[in-house]
Amino acid sequence: MKVLRTVTTGLNTPWGLAPLPDGDLLVSSRDKGTITRVDAETGKKTELGEVPGVSPAGEGGLLGLALSPDYASDHMVYAYFTSASDNRIVRMLYEEQKPSGEQLGAPDTVFKGIPKGVIHNGGRIAFGPDKMLYAGTGESGNTGLAQDKKSLGGKILRLTPEGEPAPGNPFPGSPVYSYGHRNVQGLAWDAKQRLFASEFGQDTWDELNAIKPGDNYGWPEAEGKSDDSGFHNPTAQWATDDASPSGIAYAEGSIWMAGLKGQRLWRIPLKGTEASADPQSFLKGEYGRLRTVVSAGSDKLWLVTSNTDGRGDPKEGDDRILELQVS
Repeated sequence: MKVLRTVTTGLNTPWGLAPLPDGDLLVSSRDKGTITRVDAETGKKTELGEVPGVSPAGEGGLLGLALSPDYASDHMVYAYFTSASDNRIVRMLYEEQKPSGEQLGAPDTVFKGIPKGVIHNGGRIAFGPDKMLYAGTGESGNTGLAQDKKSLGGKILRLTPEGEPAPGNPFPGSPVYSYGHRNVQGLAWDAKQRLFASEFGQDTWDELNAIKPGDNYGWPEAEGKSDDSGFHNPTAQWATDDASPSGIAYAEGSIWMAGLKGQRLWRIPLKGTEASADPQSFLKGEYGRLRTVVSAGSDKLWLVTSNTDGRGDPKEGDDRILELQVS
């Protein structure tokens, strides 16, 4: 694994990252509530605009971004954010021809009512190979929500692009796809379209999980691997000081996982949904807290740092986006 270059610097609390079809990048600012376009060649930043209704506090604010599966024709950008009352998902028209700062259309609320808190707001969204919208949520610090199938907290949700419970979900009429999660901030699919998710532990074990529809991932009864057959055990687990994982991506036969507290990038080589070898770590301490990692095609990744989030030690140029080559 090597760092090819720094794409851009000077980002404020970057969180979500969505590559555009032409190779440029959209990045959200958690605390400013803005979306910025980054020229992937020059690093030049152009602010699209501010997303109305974002209420940043603690770990909440403007979080994950995703492009519509029909982006080429509809130019819709989806965003997950913390409002004054909840966490929600909206979609906005991106009008490139308008002046900088005015390029985002009015947000259309696709889904709302996800519990919010100072901590554990989840926030990662992604469209799957099935063109359905997946969202990782947190239990907002209220641990009991994770096991309550009627609550939207501590879940992975699967929705249509319009925000309805997706057809084929495990619990009829419900958006819930899996439950028993503490705080899901990473979603990625492997080459065989299997879903993986990263999850923050409390004091003992962080997890990478292979997600099966309808399964219970154990929180708060289980943290890390458990002897209880009713809980789905993780593919891999880490001491919380070594990881505190946020984003994940799939490339070259492995899941790559960004660590916040661990300040490193983890590689988990896969054989099916199992780890085929012990996880390896890269970049330990070199760039501080790492928030988001996204596939840039074939053997390349985009990696976003998170040192301006109130828990890091910002250096000159933070926060930044890096381009990596992996093997």
